[in-house]
Amino acid sequence: MLYERLAGQAVRCNLCGHRCVIRPGGYGRCRVRQNSEGTLISRNYGYLVAANVDPIEKKPLYHVLPGSTSMSIAAAGCNFQCAFCQNWQISQLPREGSPDVGQCATPAQVVQAARQNRCASISYTYTEPTIYFEMAFDTAQLAVEAGLKNCFVSNGFLTPEAVRTIAPVLDAINVDLKAFRDQTYRDVMKARLAPVLECLETLVGEGVWVEVTTLVVPGMNDSDEELRDIAGFIAGKLGPDVPWHVSRYHDDYEMNGRGSTPIATIERAERIGREAGLHYVYRGNVAAGADTSCPGCGAVVVSRAPFGLKTNRLAGGACPQCGRAIPGIWA
Repeated sequence: MLYERLAGQAVRCNLCGHRCVIRPGGYGRCRVRQNSEGTLISRNYGYLVAANVDPIEKKPLYHVLPGSTSMSIAAAGCNFQCAFCQNWQISQLPREGSPDVGQCATPAQVVQAARQNRCASISYTYTEPTIYFEMAFDTAQLAVEAGLKNCFVSNGFLTPEAVRTIAPVLDAINVDLKAFRDQTYRDVMKARLAPVLECLETLVGEGVWVEVTTLVVPGMNDSDEELRDIAGFIAGKLGPDVPWHVSRYHDDYEMNGRGSTPIATIERAERIGREAGLHYVYRGNVAAGADTSCPGCGAVVVSRAPFGLKTNRLAGGACPQCGRAIPGIWA
């Protein structure tokens, strides 16, 4: 899907912001999309390297069906090369071997597994759903027919064309906005910032429910200035009701020696988000700070445990105390 043929049997992939031009026999930067004699094929279609039943809070999606479970799947590969990737064993697997690895599964089988496990949704997660877009798209269409929601957990590098293609069957997405400096994206993620910002604005414009996560990395994106830039972009371009998850970092993959993010830094990021006008700012990978409070009266309307739900006091998607609507997908 989403490619164009060029001269000499070359193709241009228009799925993600790299927009790779691929010669015959070659691969895109994701190492899973291959030019086969002028036709772009997805080498990881139908191969899953992960399939689990997760609480929706683990994504994290806090304004989507609280307390429900989501059938969570992944194929091998990624179009980023984040130095701190926490799932590098599967996200970077095609760079070290073949992309067609994992357990064979059809879209129908994924939907069937979701229904058998009484999941309310399917989440395309762990690696990057963009690089198994065709599998996700086919599965999502069947999921809608089965009455299930569809959720992406993504780095947000989809092109506007990809967003518009998936939007009719995509209910919610959590996008990692990893920094607000293009040089950081180029150096650490081997990508660029602008396509991520464009993707986020396109998602909101298409009516997909959006939540944003920023992993706050010591010495990389934790300055007051950069955190204000991120919070300001979310509030100003996406809207004050878009939840922002500020999550604690720990050393992983190729990035070591920085240590875990101080709790005080996460609390500072939360304050900066609220000062920017965001109504819902959550602390991630810490013991507290996951509850949803009404922006009107301050009442706690959803209380969460780590990766789970304690209580949901919402009444028809509104605060039971003052009646203010709390945006999200509640049913």
